Amino acid sequence: MAPKQKKKTSRGKKRLKPVLAASEDMEPVNMESMGHPEIYPLVLTTKTQEIFNCRIDEDVTDEQPYKLINKEDIFEDLRNRAAVSDFHPVKKIVQEYPGNELLLVYDKDFKYGLNFYLIATEEGKENYLNPPEVPEEQEEYKEHIPEDVYIYKPPVSKPWVSLGSEKEIEEESVTESTKQITYMISRKRSEFGAPIKFSDQNASSVKDAYIECTAYPDKNFTLKQLEKDVGMQVIPQIKDISTQTKWTYPKNATTQYYPREFSEEEKETLKQSKPLVDFLNNASISVEIALQQNEIMNTFIDDWKYLAEEEGTFGDKTDTHLKEYQSFTDLHSPTEKMITCVSWHPTIYGLIAVSVAVRLSFEDRVHFSGKLLLQPSLILFWSFSDPIHPQLMLESPDDIFCFKFCPSDPNIIAGGCINGQIVMWDITAHADRIENIKAGGSRSKRATLKPMFLLEPESNKEAMYIRHCAVSSIENGHKKVITDIHWLSDTFEINRMGSVFENRSGICCQLVTCSADCTICFWDIRPQKPLTPQTTEKKKEESIEIPFDVPSTFLHLDLSWKPLTKVRLSKGETSLDHCPTKISLNEDHLLCKTQDKMLAQSKTEKAEEMNPYHNLESGMANLLKPIDDFCTKFFVGTEEGEVIYTDWKMEKDPETGRLMSKKPVSHHTIHDGTVHTIQRSPFYNDIILTVGGWNVAIWKEGVMTGPLLQSCCAPKRYTSGHWSLTRPGVFYIGREDGYIDIWDLLEKTHEPAQSQNICITMITYIKPWIFSSKQQFIATADYYGTLHILEIPWTLSRPSTNEMASVNHYFEREVKHLEYVEQRKKIREQEKKEMELEMAKKKVKTYQKSKEQMQAELKMDYESYLELEKTVLINLGLIKVTEKGSYMEVM
Repeated sequence: MAPKQKKKTSRGKKRLKPVLAASEDMEPVNMESMGHPEIYPLVLTTKTQEIFNCRIDEDVTDEQPYKLINKEDIFEDLRNRAAVSDFHPVKKIVQEYPGNELLLVYDKDFKYGLNFYLIATEEGKENYLNPPEVPEEQEEYKEHIPEDVYIYKPPVSKPWVSLGSEKEIEEESVTESTKQITYMISRKRSEFGAPIKFSDQNASSVKDAYIECTAYPDKNFTLKQLEKDVGMQVIPQIKDISTQTKWTYPKNATTQYYPREFSEEEKETLKQSKPLVDFLNNASISVEIALQQNEIMNTFIDDWKYLAEEEGTFGDKTDTHLKEYQSFTDLHSPTEKMITCVSWHPTIYGLIAVSVAVRLSFEDRVHFSGKLLLQPSLILFWSFSDPIHPQLMLESPDDIFCFKFCPSDPNIIAGGCINGQIVMWDITAHADRIENIKAGGSRSKRATLKPMFLLEPESNKEAMYIRHCAVSSIENGHKKVITDIHWLSDTFEINRMGSVFENRSGICCQLVTCSADCTICFWDIRPQKPLTPQTTEKKKEESIEIPFDVPSTFLHLDLSWKPLTKVRLSKGETSLDHCPTKISLNEDHLLCKTQDKMLAQSKTEKAEEMNPYHNLESGMANLLKPIDDFCTKFFVGTEEGEVIYTDWKMEKDPETGRLMSKKPVSHHTIHDGTVHTIQRSPFYNDIILTVGGWNVAIWKEGVMTGPLLQSCCAPKRYTSGHWSLTRPGVFYIGREDGYIDIWDLLEKTHEPAQSQNICITMITYIKPWIFSSKQQFIATADYYGTLHILEIPWTLSRPSTNEMASVNHYFEREVKHLEYVEQRKKIREQEKKEMELEMAKKKVKTYQKSKEQMQAELKMDYESYLELEKTVLINLGLIKVTEKGSYMEVM
């Protein structure tokens, strides 16, 4: 039988044509195995359908599904397009066809596997155009046969048709190409049958008796396997198992049941009997109590289910792994790129934006700078409904390393470039394009995919490129790559001094960025000066210069945008500064609340209201009301692995009178590498997670002694991290070897509770997202430019009953532990000082003795020395003791 054709997919569409036109010597495939040797299936693309006027649902329909094509027209198409022509596989059939017109039939139901088929004989063509008449008796017989009745058709024996499989088997078979080596061992005839004697002998005493055969690589026989053909047959293993039960002799048995009822007399007698009355009186009380209990509580409740509610953690191995849901790769990019930042769309399900950058080092980027200018730097919008074609492409002057959606309006996007510029986009004009995307809520809700050639007009649609609205000034902005960007909340704004005031616009109008040039900049998207009315000539000039596809939302910022204020992180002792990589503000949690408000707003209200970003200068006239009790301190992670807690408020230098940044409040070097993540917990505003180098740390704002948790050295460097959005004690950490470490503080605090491999290269970004209470996703980006969408299991997304209180109790316990350690340090320092004072007092006492005491001590020491000398001399026999007790010297 002919191989069954697979359903066309988006990737299979592009590979179909080269397979059919592989070589001219390949015989065209017909339907001889199905009993139709005159039929040759074909795939006609939209281009070919337009050339031969056989477009589906226009030229060929259900009423007239065929088309007569002139033989000369096919030859003309083969001469023009050669092997690219869709008729190239049947070129030989067309040349040998006796007639002038060939019959092309539209196969709507894919009976022969493809969308068209060609009839290669005149007889088949006449049978199709003029089918033979069926006798009336047979037609009446067919009408009487019901449709549900199955008519058996015996199989017809057919000759074997070879499709070239024996050639593939012969190519895959292993044949010995090397010559076999033969050895001949001989012995003298006189030694046949002679006894053999074995004896020991010294190998060094006899010449050439010992030869050492050491192994060495032979270059002539060293083969490197560059390519390997492996054939696999995907067939489930089937095992037939049968059991034979022991059965006794067969026996037929029947049983007839009938009810036994009381007669009327017996019923009357039973009703009046005393035992029945006593039973009812005794049982009525118990029945009433049971009915009352059933009303109060549910007696059929499953107690085991409620007892096992707290055991839904990593102890249950049934569902604890992240599952691959979908993946996105930019197949149209000519260069190798990595993903630098990921962000889910705040309001549209299944839409995610990623920024990509070229995978080059600094030296290579400088060397290939001319070529890189010709390639666009993009932010891609991917949708679950189309994993191949991006929905939108945002262009930027250079590669984007961080970007954020505006909390007040998701159509406003701000990003940071590698050259230090900030870019603004406004996609309001293209909002309908991405809002009308049809994406199912889960896999079961997805629509069934049609064959790819039927979707060709839609799949080949051009990608929507969107130019940026404004870009900051190169001279006054950052001098190096922007590593992090945040929108300030719509509840406050700051001035040049860093003082906090109430937001006068009611929308997010300020940004904060950090860069490797040792600065943190605050930006304001509103015009700092009132706009002056311009003449008509200037307006005409500007209208000519501005492209028609660029909105004028942030036109006043383009190439003239300057930061509102700059904060430098000085080290103090030296002239060097800290290089910030990530920042975390105290008001980051307010952005989540703003996004929830946006989700609650209806589309009708959005349509009626005017976009506030088109009239930014309207809020400039409002008076500023200061906010006194506002915390202006924030956390900063640096390239050296330091975690700094500092203040953005500026202070005046008493000597020069210039504005300068304050000194950091606390400074700790915990990480042994660049800090890649610094993020506040979505459940506790004062708990911060930092990831960098080979370890992870958790901090509490206000505790300056050190981190609450500091992990040990990991097997590989950590590259990214993120808190869980639904479980307070869970966070995800990405590693450079493609693994994700899942930490659960309720399960383990000294090591990850679980590690799972996601890809073969470094994970560059992690971003979870909540779709519903039953489904959560986590987007994982890697160094090779692939975006993996993983489905979070139930155990990692559903918090336990007391998890919030348990994690909070753990943090409080760690704070007390740090306080205890700090107290012990102070006590030890005090004890050390006391010991040093005692030692100093002893030394002072020795020096404060009087001369008489010192002379007496010296005299006693001298007398003890004389006594020792006499005893030594007596023992040696040099002095004898006389009877009178005197000493006499022996000569």
